[in-house]
Amino acid sequence: MVAFDTDLSEERIRRAVEGGYWRNERIDAHLDRWATTRPAKTALVDGAGRYTWAELARTVERVAHGLAAHGVERGDVISCQLPNWNEFIIVLLAATRLGAVVHPIPPIFRASELRFMLNRLESRVVVIPGTFRGFDHVAMLQALRPEVPRVEHVFVARGTPAAGMLPFTALTDTAWEARPGRRDLPGGDPNEVNEVIFTSGTTGEPKGVMHTPNTALAIIYPAIERLGFSGCDVILMSSTFGHQTGYLYGYCLLLLLGATGVWLDVWNAAAAARLIEAERVTFTMGATPFLQDLAGVPARHDLSSLRLFISAGAPIPRPLVRDARARLGCAISPGWGMTENGLVTCTALDEREEKLFTTDGYPLRGMQLRVVDGDGREVATGTEGELLVRGPSQFVGYFKRPEFTSESYTAEGWFKTGDRGALDREGYLSITGRSKDLIIRGGENIPVVEVENVLFAHPKVASVAIVGMPDPRLGERACAFVVPKSGEPPSLAELVAFLEGQQLARQKFPERIEIVSEFPMTPSGKVQKFRLRQLIAEKLANESGRPG
Repeated sequence: MVAFDTDLSEERIRRAVEGGYWRNERIDAHLDRWATTRPAKTALVDGAGRYTWAELARTVERVAHGLAAHGVERGDVISCQLPNWNEFIIVLLAATRLGAVVHPIPPIFRASELRFMLNRLESRVVVIPGTFRGFDHVAMLQALRPEVPRVEHVFVARGTPAAGMLPFTALTDTAWEARPGRRDLPGGDPNEVNEVIFTSGTTGEPKGVMHTPNTALAIIYPAIERLGFSGCDVILMSSTFGHQTGYLYGYCLLLLLGATGVWLDVWNAAAAARLIEAERVTFTMGATPFLQDLAGVPARHDLSSLRLFISAGAPIPRPLVRDARARLGCAISPGWGMTENGLVTCTALDEREEKLFTTDGYPLRGMQLRVVDGDGREVATGTEGELLVRGPSQFVGYFKRPEFTSESYTAEGWFKTGDRGALDREGYLSITGRSKDLIIRGGENIPVVEVENVLFAHPKVASVAIVGMPDPRLGERACAFVVPKSGEPPSLAELVAFLEGQQLARQKFPERIEIVSEFPMTPSGKVQKFRLRQLIAEKLANESGRPG
């Protein structure tokens, strides 16, 4: 059993419970509720099949006992790198039955990321697909096994296991719950860590964000209240369950509502439109490119069932809100949040246009925002500054990094988001930029320091600085400014090949290279990245203006 040391205090628990924000629930209790009251209703839909609530409950029970038979105990870590398949939801619920800790992993991560995370968490079980999007996950894990000695079992969904691995059907095809001598499933405590999900930070080291059932659900209930969710909703989730968006608003929201979840494992706007029409989808959520793509689908599908699209994860161009609302005929709710706290702000269904088109909404019940200057003093209304947040959905610490946790808070208990914004007189938030050194590419955080650290080892690179360059669809792409060593400078292809050799995920790779003789520097010797961002933005603008 792994030790999960958190910053959760008895005082915080008392305040959250007394305020009605924490209900001390286990999410699998909702599974039992819907399996009893709505047994024949469709619970899950993916490209391979469907589950009713009764079928889902039976399968979860079977898989939980199967995992227990393979030695998984309360507090053990189950790492899951599946795409948005029904098996992912089954794993999450089975872990809850066991009181185990789930570690969702985006399918795009590769050996470099998995090596770090699996060893840091001491994961006992890993669940992977056979192949996905042409990548052989089985071969990757097989090669990685000697470097992750704590991993005891690898289960392969929809593929052929390698030696020493097992098919996922070994858990679902055997009635483990009927075996004689089986142990009762222990379940978990609402204030114990039940999820660790890694997010990229400015340190260059991925940080394991720890959540409990109480912190996760504390932001779901206020969203249900503001946005009118009910059991009649049909949720389309194409954001990976390996991110907090998919985990909270695909998995958790589904269970609380007893609704129907429809999963899309590879984003494709035409496929999403077909699913909306076929399954009568009412709600979906995704980063800005998802909204832009869906709004651009030719009007050959009936999307009239869609009532709400929450756009979060990357800055949303205000004209897109207006255009998407007109094209899709549904409410658009811009929002802002983080892995550490979920969706903190969003607009209401009947939002005034001046707020809908110019802000990122206002805080959900229980959440508080503050904007401060460089000295920590609150700034005037409408003035940009560093964004701070606090409330019941805040995480309970970074796994095995208490120093990162303490550094992330002010003395008064406000979490330093690393984002910059402004608050108007009515408390509506407008995100204006980021303090932290991250690039957000289509809702995906690219940890700049991590990639720079790898590229510094390239034999042709003397120094490197990676910044975001504007992109009309994805918001940003990564551009590497390189000071070369003497001789021939490196090409973009050489940098990409080098990163591939280090087994980094492809979405982290720079997509443009600029060779320079030196970087603009501050008097203290820091690279002035804002000037590099200005430089590449001006260069792209000039290039787009050329006749071609």
